[in-house]
Amino acid sequence: MQPRRSLWISFALVFCFVLASSWQSSAQEEQHYRGRKYKAPPPSARIEVEVLKKENGKPIMNAAVVFNPFDKNGKDLGNLEVKTGPDGKAVIDVIPVGSSVNVQIIATGFATFAKTYQIDGPTKDISISMLRPREQVSAYENNKGKASERKWGVQEPIRPKPQTSTPPPATSSAPAQKSTNNTPPPKQ
Repeated sequence: MQPRRSLWISFALVFCFVLASSWQSSAQEEQHYRGRKYKAPPPSARIEVEVLKKENGKPIMNAAVVFNPFDKNGKDLGNLEVKTGPDGKAVIDVIPVGSSVNVQIIATGFATFAKTYQIDGPTKDISISMLRPREQVSAYENNKGKASERKWGVQEPIRPKPQTSTPPPATSSAPAQKSTNNTPPPKQ
């Protein structure tokens, strides 16, 4: 009789435990989460930047494309850098629609490019032709309308040619001597 009674008591205890645990879980479901409410992120635009060489239209691989977005109120949203692939394209899809974004492109052997774009729709395609470096302009002078004095490309400084220490060949100012030979000069 003793084993049956302990069996019934153990079943009763297990039943009470299961009932109590289910009651606590149902009570937790009824409680409302009092934290922040979920706010969906704004819709984002897909921006594709194509970087090409100006002189021949070929794509530039491994150019750094830096995105610096600003929201409608002018708040800086940070910056993001993406490298171009073999096709010269960099794609990003986290910039919110309605914001403006400063795009800066840095490529080895080319002048840095920077421009601000307004993101109005779900997609924005930007094609940029990169120029070779030009003469630097000064922030302390008026450079408006000032043309570059040097051509594109890497510029070497103009250095004076070294003077040679050998004297130039002497020119004869004396009249040529007449030959005593009566043979005519050879025909050429």
